Amino acid sequence: MPRDVLNAPTPAWREREEVRLYAESLKAFAEKELVPHEEQWRHDKLVPREVWTKAGEMGLLVPACPEEYGGAGGDYGYDAVFTEAIYGSGASGWGASLHNTIVAPYLWSYGTEEQKQRWLPKMLTGELIGAIAMTEPGAGSDLQGVKTTAIRDGNGYRINGSKTFITNGGTANLIIVVAKTDPKAGAKGVSLMVLETDGLEGFRRGRKLDKVGMDSQDTSELFFDDVWVPAEALLGTEEGQGFYQLMEKLPQERLDIAVHAQTMIEKALELTIAYVKERKAFGKAIIEFQNTQFELAECKSEATISRVFVDSCIERLIAGELDAATASMAKYWVSDLQCKVIDRCVQLFGGYGFMNEYPIARMWRDARVERIYGGTNEIMKLLIARTL
Repeated sequence: MPRDVLNAPTPAWREREEVRLYAESLKAFAEKELVPHEEQWRHDKLVPREVWTKAGEMGLLVPACPEEYGGAGGDYGYDAVFTEAIYGSGASGWGASLHNTIVAPYLWSYGTEEQKQRWLPKMLTGELIGAIAMTEPGAGSDLQGVKTTAIRDGNGYRINGSKTFITNGGTANLIIVVAKTDPKAGAKGVSLMVLETDGLEGFRRGRKLDKVGMDSQDTSELFFDDVWVPAEALLGTEEGQGFYQLMEKLPQERLDIAVHAQTMIEKALELTIAYVKERKAFGKAIIEFQNTQFELAECKSEATISRVFVDSCIERLIAGELDAATASMAKYWVSDLQCKVIDRCVQLFGGYGFMNEYPIARMWRDARVERIYGGTNEIMKLLIARTL
């Protein structure tokens, strides 16, 4: 595992036998089903649906789903090792972490019993692929500014609007849509609508977006043109709860971004240390130059500090004690560090670090968005500043 390059203690939650076995299953799945196809998927800008079905058959999806809905009843520790095992393998585009860690918890936390029984078992099998549609062309980190509406129409709702930068947008068929059920009520008018999109009239997907990085991840525009859904599409039983639901779940999403960033830091170090031991310049291995040693010593030190903090945040989340400000610290600081460390690693690769055939170059491109999505790092600092 990438974390082996660090001098960091192993926390108790990671030592649990069932967590270790789950991590081993994930690693084997990634090596067989994901990594060999990464190049093709980057070209296609899409991970095919069959991958989800295979993962579902192996019981790898939504590990924290409560047992009464068919899940293993795990905690966030399982989600953390999922992120580390899958993305640490070099498979960058499969959006299952969002499906597991962000979308599904909204359903079991806020859904009615009927909604949970309807949707969660199918998320476990991969029959339903989850996405959450927050961002709009004119509204990003400011979720109160969304323009998409879900207005009462008979015994249901009529949804109009558009979303952009939606992860899993090209394949998802269970989409949580952030919409205004009362456009005049500000945050109190926001509700979460859950749409099953297969055959849904008025719903359409836009283009797969041409991104700087994360090439194999299907990120799309979504359009809702007079889409009618039944009243049961409202997550929970009360309108106007969406903003509060989002605020309560965003800390977990932000920590998951930090876990992903930390995984990429460790992977970059692993690749770079191996490279500088092999590559020669002026008759000796690059690792023998003092500059290389100092650069990597700094990177390893910062990565170890970051790992200890991330593991502490995971422990606090499992215990139900992770506050929004600390999650914001993890998201902003670790994603900033990710860009810094990977950039230094690219420099040590020299010209090869700028070639897309080398994983370090792709990681460099992939890293940049993590300082933007899940709330920009500037917004994270505002949230932290409120606690001063």
